[in-house]
Amino acid sequence: SQRMTHIAVERNRRRVMNDYLGVLRSLMPPSYAQRGDQASIVGGAINYVKELEQLVQFLESHKQVLKQNSYNSPPPLFANFFTFPQYSTRLTGHNNNIAVTGQDQYSRTSEKGSTIADVEVTQIESHANVKILVSRKQPKQLLKLVAGFYSLGLPILHLNVTTVDQMVLYSLSVKVGDDCQLNTVDEIATTVHEMMGKIQEEAI
Repeated sequence: SQRMTHIAVERNRRRVMNDYLGVLRSLMPPSYAQRGDQASIVGGAINYVKELEQLVQFLESHKQVLKQNSYNSPPPLFANFFTFPQYSTRLTGHNNNIAVTGQDQYSRTSEKGSTIADVEVTQIESHANVKILVSRKQPKQLLKLVAGFYSLGLPILHLNVTTVDQMVLYSLSVKVGDDCQLNTVDEIATTVHEMMGKIQEEAI
């Protein structure tokens, strides 16, 4: 009957989908998909691919630096890691009173009028990806950073740290919790930037 045919088609569709999800889950570390539901597997795969892209960009940047002739000025390290940063030190090198946002608008960056770190935040539903580039490592910087995110209602799901000389790139995948008071990527970026400023001031 038509009903039995419909049931058979639906069962086959679910079986194919489960097979695809099983293959997808097998291609990434278990920590990226701790639950077996479709949303967790797909979300974990997205985060995993983004981190792989960042690793490739880092390797390409490092390769460019190695290839640079000593008579040429090298390109900014980690430049390819940021697409539309809400805060960028590279864009404020000659005027430290402004920072360029992803919407090409200008905004004050701190009480001291300087950009402390490159910050880029992107968000998909309740998950956000945050990239932070600082030019100098500070004592207990990572510990304070992690504590700061949790205090903001942004528990960390994954964290990668890449260090080259004194430069540090933090790449975080966070969950925007129900208790988080930050409603937009710009609000998250501004708060993270202010937090990095406080961490730097405390280290002085």
